[in-house]
Amino acid sequence: MTTKKVVVVYGKIAISGIIIALVVGFSLLILTSEGEQVPPFISERQTPLGGSLSTRRYKILHVMSYHAPWKWTDDQFNGFKYALRDLDVEYRVFQMDTKRHSTEEWKEQVGKEARDLIDTWQPDLVYLTDDNAQEYVTKYYINQDIPFVFAGVNTDPAEYGFIDGTNIAGVLEREHIVQTIGLLKTIAPDVKKIGVIVDDGITWGSVIQRLENAAEQFPEIELVHEGVIYTFEEYKQKINKYQTEVDAIASVGIFTFKDENGDNVSMEEVSKWTVENSNLPDFTFWQDRIDHGILCGVTVSGYEQGVAAGQIARGILVEGRNPASYPMEPTVKGEPVFNLARANKAGISIESQVLLTAKVVEKFAWEE
Repeated sequence: MTTKKVVVVYGKIAISGIIIALVVGFSLLILTSEGEQVPPFISERQTPLGGSLSTRRYKILHVMSYHAPWKWTDDQFNGFKYALRDLDVEYRVFQMDTKRHSTEEWKEQVGKEARDLIDTWQPDLVYLTDDNAQEYVTKYYINQDIPFVFAGVNTDPAEYGFIDGTNIAGVLEREHIVQTIGLLKTIAPDVKKIGVIVDDGITWGSVIQRLENAAEQFPEIELVHEGVIYTFEEYKQKINKYQTEVDAIASVGIFTFKDENGDNVSMEEVSKWTVENSNLPDFTFWQDRIDHGILCGVTVSGYEQGVAAGQIARGILVEGRNPASYPMEPTVKGEPVFNLARANKAGISIESQVLLTAKVVEKFAWEE
């Protein structure tokens, strides 16, 4: 199996009482099996707004379940750094890259590499985003000395053993399901059957359960969920079948479909095919999917999650708070979003007064 690891270091320096933030990236050389260099994660320059609350330099390791650049992970990290913008922090970033490489072998390997980095670098705090980082990294450190702060966790934290962990705190991710179905019904009021699309990612079990629970508030709607989809060919067949069997589609997981060689098919390829082959209204709960062609959704804010996690990290590092003193709760902000390009492509009309209440995406992500 091809091995790839992304570790990046960022520094911030204070000069003569005037704080000047410099984000200086040092990346390890990362090579694919073909010897091509993989672009490192590059952070935007971060400038403090005022004097530092502490003269201490903190070492923070950020373990991403996924990869960067990508809007979701970038928003989570930028929000976290914003909450700590007036502290002197050295960041390292480890990208597990489990959206593009989803085999169990890969996840076990990169999880071990992340744990090795924690053990050797000994950060003051570890910030981890999304579920794979919790499954393959955080749960190995429960009740140890290093504090761990998570964000973007869909699964019940009790399943990872976090509830009794003295060094674990974080922010849950909960989808705006009722609001999203309500948004869908503003443009497709006669929806009766919704087909559910989900891949084999570990994140989605709890999401599907919440979707089913929320759908009970719409007694006129039936969810059609025929199980996990493993291959891109299965996905194509399902979408074609749904064209005559359901009124709309819930796009939950579309990242780990395999091609004929067993490799992951990119979200962009899946999205392009869907735009060309489905005229059904569809919805999701994440902005990146809408950018890539899903019609609508009330989206979860990765940035807000990052800020909330950063505020927890600040309390632990600066105020000396016990991580266990923080409740594990979701953020509450949701933003309605429509992809107007998709609506036009599928011949779906959206009234102007509805569009005025939402963020509008006018082009597909691959057209930018």
